[in-house]
Amino acid sequence: MIVLIKIDSQLHTPMYFFLCSLSFLDLCFSTNVTPKMLENFLSEKKTISYIGCLVQCYIVIAVVLTEHCMLAVMAYDRYMAICNPLLYSSKMSKSICIRLVIIPYVYGFLLSVMETLRTYNLSFCGANEINHFYCADPPLIKLACSDTYSKELSMYIVAGYSNVQSLLIILTSYMFILVAILRSRSAESRRKAFSTCGSHLTVVTIFYSTLFCMHLRRPTEESVEQGKMVAVFYTTVIPMLNPMIYGLRNKDVKDALSKAIGRKSLTK
Repeated sequence: MIVLIKIDSQLHTPMYFFLCSLSFLDLCFSTNVTPKMLENFLSEKKTISYIGCLVQCYIVIAVVLTEHCMLAVMAYDRYMAICNPLLYSSKMSKSICIRLVIIPYVYGFLLSVMETLRTYNLSFCGANEINHFYCADPPLIKLACSDTYSKELSMYIVAGYSNVQSLLIILTSYMFILVAILRSRSAESRRKAFSTCGSHLTVVTIFYSTLFCMHLRRPTEESVEQGKMVAVFYTTVIPMLNPMIYGLRNKDVKDALSKAIGRKSLTK
């Protein structure tokens, strides 16, 4: 998806610029978790260093928080395109789009430093066997032998705030979009609006439903066990699904892919 957006000039629009950023986040997530997971499946000695565990935990939190914001930015982009089409080019200029991508990264990666430092301050003793296939907050909290109240409180506040903030932006944007679509008299414009929003809404629904299952529950043995099953879907399936959802439902992407394959065949 990233390469396709870069090489096809037809996809050099704000919507695909944000999609490119979302694809990069998915790539970061899967490359952070999947290689070590596969190594552990194939190896008899399933270990990870303390620093490696913290780095993995940091990247997971940073990517999730950044993706919250990126999905909200993409919803705002659809709101501007559908509700204010005449102002779209000026309101979503290249410099503004760059800022709208940088802010989520700064927010996610700085806030993740705070959360990872709280995990670092926990004391671990005993077997230190993580009941998970990657380093995440819930199993690490369950594993800690020191007081975890402040860490749990911080995790709930950060996760809750990020969820509520981004969901409010998304829901508000789509409320205005729905009103604009219903007011439109053209069946073709309504169909096109629903088509461009459908992919984003599908990604948002999958992302948030999985996220709520994973993080907004107290870390107990039962929730950690259930979280492992959800995490497989979250860390491996969703990063693969997102490009497919946007690609298979989007005519511009399918046309760009056809052109790229045709160009490659001609070159050969």
